[in-house]
Amino acid sequence: MSFKDIPRLRIGDLEAAIPIVQGAMGVGISLSGLASAVANEGGIGVIATVGIGQFESDFNANFKEANKRALQREIKKAREMTTGIIGVNIMVALSNFDDLVQVSVDEGADLAFLGAGLPLKVPKTLTLDRVLESAIKIVPIVSSARAAKLIFKSWGKKHNHVPDAVVVEGPLAGGHLGFKKEQINNPDHALEKILPEVISVIKPYEQQFNKSIPIIAAGGIYTGADIHKFIQLGAQGAQMATRFVATHECDASIEFKDAYVECKKEDIIIIDSPVGLPGRAIQNKFLEEISSGVKKSFKCTWQCLKTCDVKNSPYCIGLALTNAKRGNLEEGFAFAGANAYRIEKIISVKELIETLSEEYEMVACLTQSPSAHTESDLEAFEILS
Repeated sequence: MSFKDIPRLRIGDLEAAIPIVQGAMGVGISLSGLASAVANEGGIGVIATVGIGQFESDFNANFKEANKRALQREIKKAREMTTGIIGVNIMVALSNFDDLVQVSVDEGADLAFLGAGLPLKVPKTLTLDRVLESAIKIVPIVSSARAAKLIFKSWGKKHNHVPDAVVVEGPLAGGHLGFKKEQINNPDHALEKILPEVISVIKPYEQQFNKSIPIIAAGGIYTGADIHKFIQLGAQGAQMATRFVATHECDASIEFKDAYVECKKEDIIIIDSPVGLPGRAIQNKFLEEISSGVKKSFKCTWQCLKTCDVKNSPYCIGLALTNAKRGNLEEGFAFAGANAYRIEKIISVKELIETLSEEYEMVACLTQSPSAHTESDLEAFEILS
């Protein structure tokens, strides 16, 4: 089944049959398994590159090469499992950012989603000609119109070229957030508020560079009704991550997935990450211990994130997330979006896409002609909304 009543998501010469981007989740939560499954259903599958080499035997001794090798393998595996669209997510704050971009270009990834920092220019290891020659699409992830303006102004001035799309991520997302703690629950920073502001910033660049620059809404999007809502607000697509965790194809351990299925609304908390940003996660014993002042001993063989305060960190977030991916939640924790508590069971990616499709089409139909529907239809609409 596919969406019938909304346009496909087009980014340059790429065309996704459904306007869904699967959000990247690290460490190792969204790899080739999940990304290829989403791509096979017509969406855009995304491999998270952060800490991707953690599962290599020589990671501690050979950090850079382990990460490059692991990313090469995951892109190749995804390509073997799908002919659909595969992207990578690369955090600008990673100390090996340039290496990961280079690998992504060399291995033929369709898109590079660049977040956790402002990508103000083409990565050092590449030239603009190489980026254009490879046909990889560059998609920055922003949390404000100001950030979008800085990126596009810088690219326009330095390269006479601008990124191909933009993800606008609101404060209900999981993992590290691009907001200060006091902004997370402030209506002025809600996705509904910042999305139109980013659209207004990007419009002039579409005209100046004579290209369509689609905007993808992200952060707290959970149902087909949510997708419909943000497309009506001007987005061309939606990025979803949390809901894809509870799928059979997700690359996380069953213990990680069960943490989502079993959590309650009050378990979703905001934490202070060692990398200097607030993050949204599922409360557990590990995080309770950290909150009470416990320090976990660790040895940092390579500072993977430029912003990490290694000396004063109570734990290594890379190690904690790797442990969680493997199912050892005694020594780690799960990042999650604000709606993770709504998940009730683990399903297939195909079933999830079909559910989102049905939800979208119900809401689209109801909003077009509400008088033609029964009271039970309208009640269903209220639940989805």
